Amino acid sequence: MHNLIDYINFDIKPLKTTQTIADAQDLFLEIPYSHFPVSENNIYIGCIKSEDASLINENSLINENKFNFERFFVRDTMIWLDVLEEFGKNDCNIMPVLNEKNIYLGYYELEDVVKFFQESPFIKEEGGIIVVQKPKADYSISQISQIVEGNGGKLLGLFISNISEQLVEITLKISQSYMNEILQGFRRYDYVIISEHQEDSYLENLKERSDYLDKYLNI
Repeated sequence: MHNLIDYINFDIKPLKTTQTIADAQDLFLEIPYSHFPVSENNIYIGCIKSEDASLINENSLINENKFNFERFFVRDTMIWLDVLEEFGKNDCNIMPVLNEKNIYLGYYELEDVVKFFQESPFIKEEGGIIVVQKPKADYSISQISQIVEGNGGKLLGLFISNISEQLVEITLKISQSYMNEILQGFRRYDYVIISEHQEDSYLENLKERSDYLDKYLNI
């Protein structure tokens, strides 16, 4: 698997503060990015947003509109999950990449970071998905791993898929073996199973009892 830094893009140079807004507008028309990086003396100073550029006098200099810049970026050492989070937080499809000395290196495209995620074992490896829920104060990642592995499974990945003031929802991908044992393990530790599973003998037993009760009441 590639490293994320292999996806750093160098195709488009940052806009310069000495260029006009018309230059930025032309670039946005040519390439459907949400933002474009801007540099001054080869130093990254922020991003100009597509919507902002469309509302500004095209004859004005980019330098005259610095107050409109959004100053988000990532480091070249950041892991892909943190990079993906920055894309979401800034509602963008391009992300400037700086090194530890704040030197501009290039940019990530959202499509490439998503592609990197799709090549991860979480997506590519065969396995089953379990979604569990528990009070936010009570859940533990180490406990979740222990439940999976203690019941014969292998954890391929997990992430927090939903969170509120009281509850947290965790999505896991595990090897297909011992699925029923793992589900019962989560219930023993008071996790609520959100996802549905054909292998779930607990739910099957409940259904059988419900069917029996319905039959009994209809006699």
